[in-house]
Amino acid sequence: MARQLRAEQTRSTIITAAADLFDRRGYESTSLSDIVEHAQVTKGALYFHFAAKEDLAHAILELQSHTARRLAAETDHRGHTSLEALMRLTFGITRMSVEDPVLRAGLRLATGEIRPRPPLSHPFTEWLDIVTARLVGAVKEADVHPDIDIDVVAHSLVCFFVGTRVVGRSREPVARQPRRTAEMWNILIRGLVPVTRRARYLSLAARLERELAPV
Repeated sequence: MARQLRAEQTRSTIITAAADLFDRRGYESTSLSDIVEHAQVTKGALYFHFAAKEDLAHAILELQSHTARRLAAETDHRGHTSLEALMRLTFGITRMSVEDPVLRAGLRLATGEIRPRPPLSHPFTEWLDIVTARLVGAVKEADVHPDIDIDVVAHSLVCFFVGTRVVGRSREPVARQPRRTAEMWNILIRGLVPVTRRARYLSLAARLERELAPV
């Protein structure tokens, strides 16, 4: 049991080190030797868990997918409206991206040349499915205009969310991401939500941003 625990800890250490380097340097500019040095493990320990750098990238994408699905399930089971659940999900991913290099690396890998191995879906396909389901619910709950094209809005929202994080990565501190997520929702709410319900969701966006503000 102790040996298994040490092996799991070593694997986690390697993934975190690889994610940090992939996030800061990029996948192509990071070698396995770089990861070994950054993780402070032996090459033997790395190769015990990962035969190639691509295996590490796939492990990071798997963790990113698991986190997104877990957060989506958590928001669904707390009695929120569909639109509030979607907003809380984007802020939750933002918070974890600020804190966790694995999620930041997952985004960078997803926007590069790495493609997930089946049966894992591409992160953007998975996010589109999650967003679409919640927009369908928001329309039924009358929190979003009934005449929207859900596929178009879902695609635009994912592009907005991903693009904000990609652009911000090279232009400003990662701690700025909650503010950018709130700005995104301020724009979307004014375009998607009926006037009679708009104040509630603008207030929610402001509150979620404050909850994520650096201490």
